[in-house]
Amino acid sequence: MARFPFSAIVGQDEMKQALLIAAVDPAIGGVMVFGDRGTGKSTAARALAGLLPSISAIQDCPYGCSKEDEARYPDVCGTGPLRKRAVPFVDLPLGATEDRVLGALDLERALRSGEKAFEPGLLAKAHRGFLYIDEINLLEDHLVDLLLDVAASGENVVEREGLSVRHPAKFVLIGSGNPEEGELRPQLLDRFGLSVEVRTPGDIDTRVEIMRRCARQEADPDGFAGEWSDEEDKVLRRIDRGRKRLAKIEVPDAMLTKAAELCMAVGADGLRGELTVMRAAKALAALEGARALAEKHLIAVAPSALRHRLRRDVLDETGSTARIERAIGEVFG
Repeated sequence: MARFPFSAIVGQDEMKQALLIAAVDPAIGGVMVFGDRGTGKSTAARALAGLLPSISAIQDCPYGCSKEDEARYPDVCGTGPLRKRAVPFVDLPLGATEDRVLGALDLERALRSGEKAFEPGLLAKAHRGFLYIDEINLLEDHLVDLLLDVAASGENVVEREGLSVRHPAKFVLIGSGNPEEGELRPQLLDRFGLSVEVRTPGDIDTRVEIMRRCARQEADPDGFAGEWSDEEDKVLRRIDRGRKRLAKIEVPDAMLTKAAELCMAVGADGLRGELTVMRAAKALAALEGARALAEKHLIAVAPSALRHRLRRDVLDETGSTARIERAIGEVFG
């Protein structure tokens, strides 16, 4: 069955923007999507992964390594010619054990031949793709911590049971959850690059259009995908152009100052807020084909980059998004 087209998703503009930014700059630190059930969280993530062009990977490599990976990790990468493969999209189930996620000793091989060998985990499968965790707020904290560490470093290190393995694990981490079922600990939430809030659409026209598109996609998946092929190509070209332009985006000192002023105005803890705002704004500028970072880019990414980094103020019951919008008004006028 053909995937639901990314460009056919109705509304949820902030979520789609955050996913596109992460596709342009995977080092952004992942995307956390909190919101109501049935609002297209997993659909959007899968659609983006399915939209991206195939990658070239070494044929017999269990990690899907590129030639660049082979040069850096010669002991673990496989051999053979390059072959095309789809961008990985890996679902991490809530009941997954640490061994299943990180990888562990291959017991069957050890019992059969007495040889110690590493059995790659889900992180190896997600290399150069997406790792999606639904209901991440219900996942054990120590596993979330491990995932964030690997996502930030781009490699997985396993030291256990006499094994010492280091392999590439670069992926875009996407977590989703329903706040009614519990929040992530602030220390973990802060380490995500972007945080997005999604809500059930409140107007009739939007809800009716969603039903129409879902019905057409279920009745004729290939035909519906064909209807949106031109729009999908446009999104793909934007991502490709953004990746190529990212390193060339000019960052005026005035924009650095504005980012710092904004983070101070909202009371964001640490400096991760400024760094993420700038990184996300650069990716957005690259997506839009701009030559230099501008105020509009900072304003556009500020809510998703900062809302999960605000200190709780017992004297201010205003929501985090409203506090950021107020600070934007103070800083940018």
